[in-house]
Amino acid sequence: MARTRTTKKLAQRIDLNYFKRPTPFKRAKLYLSILLPLLALLWIVERTIVRDHRVYSSGRLSAAHAVLEKECAACHIPQAGVFSAKASDAGCQSCHDGPAHHETAGKSLECATCHTEHRGRINISAATNQNCAECHSDLRSVHGSGKFASNIKSLQDGHPEFSVLRTAANLPPTDPGTIKLNHHLHMQQIRRGPNGPLVQLDCASCHHATLLTGDLTYSDPQYVSATTSYKLADEALPIPAETSAPPRPMSGRELMAPVKFANACASCHLLTFDKRFDDGVPHDKPEVVHAFLTKKFRDYIAVHPSELREMQDPDRALSGKPQTPVLQTLTPSQWIAEHSAVAEELLWKKTCAQCHTVTGATLQETKIGRWSANNASGGQRIPDSRYGFESVLRSDPSLPEIARSHTTVEWFPHAKFDHDAHRGFSCVGCHEKALKSTESSDILVPGISNCQTCHAPGAGHAESRCSECHTYHDWSKRKEITPRFTLPALRSTTH
Repeated sequence: MARTRTTKKLAQRIDLNYFKRPTPFKRAKLYLSILLPLLALLWIVERTIVRDHRVYSSGRLSAAHAVLEKECAACHIPQAGVFSAKASDAGCQSCHDGPAHHETAGKSLECATCHTEHRGRINISAATNQNCAECHSDLRSVHGSGKFASNIKSLQDGHPEFSVLRTAANLPPTDPGTIKLNHHLHMQQIRRGPNGPLVQLDCASCHHATLLTGDLTYSDPQYVSATTSYKLADEALPIPAETSAPPRPMSGRELMAPVKFANACASCHLLTFDKRFDDGVPHDKPEVVHAFLTKKFRDYIAVHPSELREMQDPDRALSGKPQTPVLQTLTPSQWIAEHSAVAEELLWKKTCAQCHTVTGATLQETKIGRWSANNASGGQRIPDSRYGFESVLRSDPSLPEIARSHTTVEWFPHAKFDHDAHRGFSCVGCHEKALKSTESSDILVPGISNCQTCHAPGAGHAESRCSECHTYHDWSKRKEITPRFTLPALRSTTH
């Protein structure tokens, strides 16, 4: 008899408790669902006992804050048994005092807005360009019109040329320095002194970082060891008041020191003034030079009184006709005054004027110390009745004014630059204009396109974020912080 195959009959053959029977797969899921949470709980308890808060940390802290990885309460405020998600400004300012960049800013930013932690061992002080662009991409809408570029998004997008290289009133920028220097000439082979050998200078022969002594190949020990009545600070332009103060003290290797005559110029540019002496006058103020000359000639004539009687050199006659020997006899004071005047005329008009701007000098009568019977009028006449000779000596000589060097020490008052970070590059790689510059008024600072060659986004380029050159916080207004935090490992330590 055949079986009846109906749906009802087939359903009765199915075991409705099949899911209750244990299987190897079901056992594995049960064991894992119990074991894994238990292991996680045990691990959390163990981390809590050893006070390792990384269990619930968002990630590793930056290198500067790595010591605080186990001290969440140092930055996050405990609330209802848990820590706040974002670090509080009070937590940051308990160790750091970061004055605002602009007190009139339209909005105040929390520290964590620009300095986000738990991103690993990064430089947390380096904010992203997006943080800066929130304001600087449209400064007019934030602060109204101003003297700065109003649309800057990054070094490559919208950043203007450096201010020292921009034209003003259709006039090209010029260096305010007054020292007459031809860089092109000094970068060629040049003679060392009047009778010295040919030498090849390079940038390091004259320029060096503030902290370093520099190359003394072309120095003169006599001038290096001498003290001067002027200070380098008197010769250099003061750093502008709006210059951004660095967040930490400078190392002394960032900026170039003003070139000193004693260290870089003295062995080539001699300050000799008379064939009787081998040494030169001090590189100092005119009154110091005048006192030095007077003493030098006074000491000399005291030892050589015979030189008070002078005879004209017949070979000096320009007419070519035989000259009758002419003698003159001077008093020591006359001899000192005349020879000092001749030496000063040489110094003020030629030696010093070669590099400096010399003004306001009322020199002695130009015929002083010259063998001429036709002396111009003016001044005190000192006749010599025996030989028919007279010399002219002004009674009111005055000293010249030497223009200050006005050396610029800080070219970027709104940014920071570190020469030491670029020490691996040749100077002319950035200051290529020095090879062709013939005027001291030329500004040899490289343009922004030179910086953009290396500083750009992406691999193979140096850092180009705004924070690389600019400082947000006005560190000149920083305050002293009262230390409050103590590492737990130090609390039980006895000293």
